[in-house]
Amino acid sequence: MQLTDEERAMLDGRYGEAVQQAMDLLVRYGEALGAERMVEVRNVAGANIFTPAQRALAKAQDHAAAFSELSLNSAKPLTIPTVRVPSCQLIGPMDREQWAVQGLSEADQQAILESESFSASLGIHLLNTCTPYQVGNVPVKGEHCAWMESSAVVYINSVLGARSNVEGRESTAAAMLTGRVPYWGYHLPENRFATHLIQVEVPVESMMDWGLLGYWVGEMVDDQVPVLDGITQVPNLVRLKHFGAAAASSGGVELYHIPGITAEARTVEEALGGRAPKAVLRYGPAERRAAYEHLNATARDRKVDLVMIGCPHANLEQVWEVCQLLEGRHVHPETELWIFTPRALRQVCDRNGYTDILTRAGARLLSDTCPAIGQFLPPGARVVALDSAKQAHYLPAIMGVQGWFGSTKDCVEAAISGTWQGGLE
Repeated sequence: MQLTDEERAMLDGRYGEAVQQAMDLLVRYGEALGAERMVEVRNVAGANIFTPAQRALAKAQDHAAAFSELSLNSAKPLTIPTVRVPSCQLIGPMDREQWAVQGLSEADQQAILESESFSASLGIHLLNTCTPYQVGNVPVKGEHCAWMESSAVVYINSVLGARSNVEGRESTAAAMLTGRVPYWGYHLPENRFATHLIQVEVPVESMMDWGLLGYWVGEMVDDQVPVLDGITQVPNLVRLKHFGAAAASSGGVELYHIPGITAEARTVEEALGGRAPKAVLRYGPAERRAAYEHLNATARDRKVDLVMIGCPHANLEQVWEVCQLLEGRHVHPETELWIFTPRALRQVCDRNGYTDILTRAGARLLSDTCPAIGQFLPPGARVVALDSAKQAHYLPAIMGVQGWFGSTKDCVEAAISGTWQGGLE
């Protein structure tokens, strides 16, 4: 790999052992990928908050040692310097205020808080969300980034036109300390053209519609780059967020194009870069039905124990919608309704009175984590209702529950009645 003088200085240890280890990790990573050089990044989003169980697995006695082993792959404890470039913490293991709901002990809660404080001392911004772009970290078109979290990467690549591959904990931690990642994949302009043409033949309007389309597209194209033709209504942030999250879950999509809407293509031809697509696929009523049935394949029992909304983390519009659907009503006594939003937006919900509306109705507004990442559910929960195709894909597998997928309205109605009555319109 060809390194600049500055990169060679990092590798030679002139900036300390931690930076040296980080650059060595990136060089080995890049060589395995076939990258010929590094690219500078000034926007990194990773995950460096560790639970007591993770630290015990690593046999790390302090936070610097845990960072060294779990984030930099160093068995030797290193002195970790302040991060070199602007960096943020993605979704973490704990709601800072409602940790008891997760079943955490006071000792675990304190250990995670200490891990958060260590990350903050390095200059890592504690956004603690899977949607940093909703709370201030908004990359610009053409900006090279190093981000984890598949739903976040597909959003910034596609909607904003930033450039990142889906990185891991180690490569993002190394990027925080060096400001570099290997120059490969979606950092290269030639890899950003569409490979598959999707002809959409049914209206795609609601958030549920976009989740179904995304899930089907991901299954069809795997980790390739689709371009959608036939979209007649301009989707908002929520719909694009759920489309990308679904496509990234079912197939590993990291970039897509919707001509005239996403950042890099005004026409189908421009998205394809003048090349013929590898395949032309049609999405009609039968494909929509197949996606819905696949997402509900784990569900059998209609008595719902938990309704979860906010994967990826909900924005203010989504929280407000739930508040309106709950107006004057109350969650069933044998069902929980949990809504997840970034901590920064939860503070806005507090000021707007949304948190009070939800609390009076028997719902909970949480942040910083989610049931899949934190791996927690209400005691005895067996059946979960979800308005997220991504969470319907992951949560049954991770937590061994049944998962119903439907609209936000279907989910709120299930929370109130305690019974799933949703369906495909």
